[in-house]
Amino acid sequence: MKRQLPGHHSMITFTVPQQLRRFIRGHVKKVYSALFAASADRLKAVAQNKRFIGGDLPGFFGVLHTWGRQLQYHPHIHYIVSGGALSKSHGTWHPSQVSFFAPVKVMSKIFKAKLRDEFKRIGLIDTIDHQLWRKNCNVNCQAMNNCHESIRYLAPYVFKVAIANSRIIKVEDGTVFFRYKNPHSRRWRTMELDAMEFMRRFLQHVLPTGFMKVRYYGFMSPASSVDLEKVKSLIELAYGFDVAVPEFDQQEDAYPTCPYCGGKLEVRCWIHPLIARIAEYG
Repeated sequence: MKRQLPGHHSMITFTVPQQLRRFIRGHVKKVYSALFAASADRLKAVAQNKRFIGGDLPGFFGVLHTWGRQLQYHPHIHYIVSGGALSKSHGTWHPSQVSFFAPVKVMSKIFKAKLRDEFKRIGLIDTIDHQLWRKNCNVNCQAMNNCHESIRYLAPYVFKVAIANSRIIKVEDGTVFFRYKNPHSRRWRTMELDAMEFMRRFLQHVLPTGFMKVRYYGFMSPASSVDLEKVKSLIELAYGFDVAVPEFDQQEDAYPTCPYCGGKLEVRCWIHPLIARIAEYG
């Protein structure tokens, strides 16, 4: 929250064709990194293009998301992108359009081309049916009024797992009953899955050991030498200081405490209650 920037933002989502997902599931460690590399490279290239923004250095971060509402495998990356890019040579801020960062059709085509290059680099291109590359990669761009709105939308994908305990209705006779909603619908529906199939769907979203599902790029990267306070000042200057500056209230971290003595509790181990229930009743 401390790294929030003033001005508008965009949430840009990169999704691979459905026909490629089974292959990706078998090579997650290499391909997840390739997805980040291909999509981040395209965002940088679009920001540098003078037809769209014309800045040297954009700032954005991405979150890998792998599940759908029914726990199906659906790998895609959400990016929160600041509404413009920094020109290091001129020391100015180049704003993007408020309604969108760049044309999604352009980003979709070059993302697929870059993803194919990444598959060549990691040595997997010859193991894929070349007909699959005729399928389009989907890129979606959603305008956000400010950084806080963007982070609030994306936070559940960062801190939650594939399914919350509250969605589990019951586990009975080796069957798991859980709730879900279809896209653009508020009505809850119920799905029944065999316990082993449920566990298979749940566990396929476990990331490789040590894999970083949240990554920062451009002037938001920890390795960047550009001061974020300077970027904030340049954004304000570009808008004639007529732009809302996000506020951040520093709060102390809340730690779990013992209900008897009030002392701070220390986590030593963690067992997911859902897996425990399935093991017991499955």
